[in-house]
Amino acid sequence: MTCQSSESTETIERDRRADNTGAVESDKSRIATAMKELKNTGWYWGSLTANEAKEILRDTSEGTFLLRDSSQRDYLFTISAMTSAGPTNLRIEFKHGKFKLDSVVLVKPKLKQFDSVVHLVEYYVQLSRSSDKAAAASNSRVSQVPPNRTVQLLLTKPVYTSTPSLQHLCRIAINQRTRQVQDLPLPNRLKDYLMDYAYNV
Repeated sequence: MTCQSSESTETIERDRRADNTGAVESDKSRIATAMKELKNTGWYWGSLTANEAKEILRDTSEGTFLLRDSSQRDYLFTISAMTSAGPTNLRIEFKHGKFKLDSVVLVKPKLKQFDSVVHLVEYYVQLSRSSDKAAAASNSRVSQVPPNRTVQLLLTKPVYTSTPSLQHLCRIAINQRTRQVQDLPLPNRLKDYLMDYAYNV
C-alpha cells in the first residue's frame, strides 16, 4: 500500500480537470470549425426534419444527398440520401474529436474517422463516384438491390439550399483538379479564397 500526500493527489486531480477542460475546448473548437465549413458548402440545410428531407429528395436520382442537423440528441448531423429503395437517413457520430458515420456495433470500429464533417462527406462522395464509374465500366447497375436485401448507399450529388455562386462552383472545380493551390499562378487573395474551402464537393 502506498500513501500519497494530499498535495500530490490535488496535483493529479488538477491535471485531470485541465486535460478534460482541454478536450472539451478542443471539441468545441472542432464543432465550431465544422459549422463554419458546413455553412460554406451550400448543401447543409440546418434544422430540417426527416420528413422535410424526404420530401426534398422525393423526385431525385439515386446518390442525391443533403446534410442536416440530427433530430436525435446523441448526434449532431444526419445525411439524408436517395437510395434505390427510397430516401434514407444516416447519422454522423462525433466522438473523441472525430466524425464518423453511425453503424451497427460490428462495423463501427472499421469505419474511417475524420476531423471534419465536410471531409467525411467528401470521402464518401469520392468513394461513391469511383464505384459508380467502375459499375458503368463493367456495364452493371449499381442501384440493383442485392439478394440479401441490403441497399448500397451512394453519395454523388448534393442538393443545394440555393443556387451556389459561380465563385463557389469554380472553387470546387479547381479543388477537384488539384490540391496544390499554393503552386497555382494566381494572386494570393484568390489562393486564400480557394483554401478557405479546400473541398471538392
